[in-house]
Order: sequence, then structure tokens, then C-alpha cells
Amino acid sequence: MVFRPHAYQQHCIRKIIEIKKLGLFLDMGLGKTVTTLTAIKELKYNRFAVRKVLVIAPKKVAEGTWTKEKDKWEHTKMLRVSQVLGSQTKRIRALNTPADLYVVNRENVCWLVDYYRNDWPFDMVVVDESSSFKNHRAKRFKALASVGNLIDRMVELTGTPSPNGLADLWSQVYLLDGGDRLGKRYTQFRERYFQPDKRGPAGIVYSYEAKPGTEESILQRISDICISMKAEDYLQLPDIT
Repeated sequence: MVFRPHAYQQHCIRKIIEIKKLGLFLDMGLGKTVTTLTAIKELKYNRFAVRKVLVIAPKKVAEGTWTKEKDKWEHTKMLRVSQVLGSQTKRIRALNTPADLYVVNRENVCWLVDYYRNDWPFDMVVVDESSSFKNHRAKRFKALASVGNLIDRMVELTGTPSPNGLADLWSQVYLLDGGDRLGKRYTQFRERYFQPDKRGPAGIVYSYEAKPGTEESILQRISDICISMKAEDYLQLPDIT
């Protein structure tokens, strides 16, 4: 199939190339995968700007989606995908197979970081469903953040960047900018944008609520490195019958 990108897809491809670390928060159906693959091919084979690309994805997506998508389009068929899945032996063999993209499931991120340590080889990382890195206490977030300075380019893909509220954005943005926009620590971020909501015995705070104007303030601060699009604004679908 020949890929004829919509105007919004061309815009996103251009931004992936221009902005080294980018959040692409696009609704389902807007073609996040083919958009990213097109940018990767351009960066690797036309601009020689990246050498080795890692894709971190949910297990089902890692098993099929990226391979199927690159095979579907004429211009990306030539990309080689190595799936870093299965037993440790299989994963190590996959890492030693020459390829353009190495796809790993998010449960193995800690293992991968530990396996390479300071010899981290991936200069570009794509985090498919980046909302699964929303928990700043999670081991997978801490592992990926620990190699942040060894990653030259990053693309975060998700349709739901803040499923449980604005607090979910901190860790995802931290992976992109190392805390420059929303604070180096989660506690700083929370103090700045949130206030205590529910309290328990002895005044212990159980939940926080956003201060007035928080959403506008946060979105403004991250607007230069994040693109958000809703399907209803960009997809021309026939009327529902």
C-alpha cells in the first residue's frame, strides 16, 4: 500500500524530525504507528540522524502491531524489526540480530536497562502507550529515566496521556525533558499545581485536587514538546446511521 499522509500526519512527521523528544498524544485511528515509522525511516536512512531504535510497547502490540504496520506500507517494508520477547535466551538473541527497530514489551524494560547498564545502545526510543509510564514510583519509569541522558531522541505515543487526571503527566513529561518544564521532583510538581483534597485521621492527606487554572498552566508549559489531537477533529467519517 502507498502511504499518502493526511496534513496532520505530515505535521506530526515533521515535528518528530524537528523536536528530539516529543509527546504525540493522538486519538486511536489517527495513524500513530505509520506516522512514527515514516519519521524513523527518514531519520535513519535519509538523514543518518539515528542508529538504533527501541520501541517499548504493551505485550500484544509488541508481538504484532509494529511488524504488521511496517509490512503494510510500501515505503516502510524495508525496515527490519527484531522482537525482543520470550525467554531471556530469545531476548538476548533478538538484541544481537541486526535490525532497524527492536521491539520490547514494557514488562522487560527493567531487565533491558540492567542488561546494558552504561552500554545503552539505543539513541532513539519510542514509548508506545506512554501512559503506562505515568506512575513516578514504578520500577519501569525509574529504569527508563536512569538512561535518559543516553537517549538522544524519544517519541511518546498515547491517546490517553492523563487517564486519571493531570497528575499522570508529570512522569511522562519528565522522560522527555528531565524535569525542565514540570519540576525535577514529583513533590515539587504536586505542591505547585495541586492542593490537599480528602484527609483522613490525624490530618493525613489521601488525595489532591488541581488548583484553579492548573490545566491551562500545565498545557502551556508542555505545548512546545507535546502535540495533542482528537479523532473527531481530524477524521472525516460518514454520518452515523
